[in-house]
Amino acid sequence: MHGGAGIVTTMHLMDRQHIIDRLLEHYERPRHYGRLDPADIVVSGGIPDCGDQVTISMQIENDRISALRFEGRGCTISQAAASLLAEQLQGAPLSAIDALDDDQVLDLLGREVVRARPRCATLALNTLKTALLQYRNTSAQADR
Repeated sequence: MHGGAGIVTTMHLMDRQHIIDRLLEHYERPRHYGRLDPADIVVSGGIPDCGDQVTISMQIENDRISALRFEGRGCTISQAAASLLAEQLQGAPLSAIDALDDDQVLDLLGREVVRARPRCATLALNTLKTALLQYRNTSAQADR
């Protein structure tokens, strides 16, 4: 599913154990893991005091994410969030990243499970937003 508002699916219908199992599945078997080569943009983000780190690499064509991959290390929540977002955003327009906010990511992950760790839950989103900003700045400079 693409687009910010539509990214949150039926998480509110899932029970707590199902949410935990889903996060563990994405942590243990991350989707779209690894670095893209070549990539149009590669950006790393992290939370120094807990050691979580995510590196996002994207290929962009016609204002769409043609490929999105991540690498990282850290807690289950930060890495599962990166996997879930990478899975959801494949092929999405760049505006889908703009449209996403912290609340939507918390809902995607299961707010009741991740609420004590919001920085971990939103690390991948914040890194994606930084990557998009850098990509747009670089593109604007190249167009001059």
